[in-house]
Amino acid sequence: MGYRRKDARPRVALWMLVALGDIVLVLVSLGLPVLVALLSVVTVTVAGVAVWRLSRRGALAREESPVPAMARRRA
Repeated sequence: MGYRRKDARPRVALWMLVALGDIVLVLVSLGLPVLVALLSVVTVTVAGVAVWRLSRRGALAREESPVPAMARRRA
């Protein structure tokens, strides 16, 4: 009857890594140097993760903060 807390931490899935690799291969096949293609994909990915984490920061703080003792109702 115990409650297990769901682990909702984001993880990089295998399909995400495959998709990012495919993007690099497409950019290289279009004539972009490998290093430039790799750096551009990594930069866009890191920026996207940073924006996602910053947008979730407020929501996570609200979800995980305990209710102060003074705010609880007395029966």
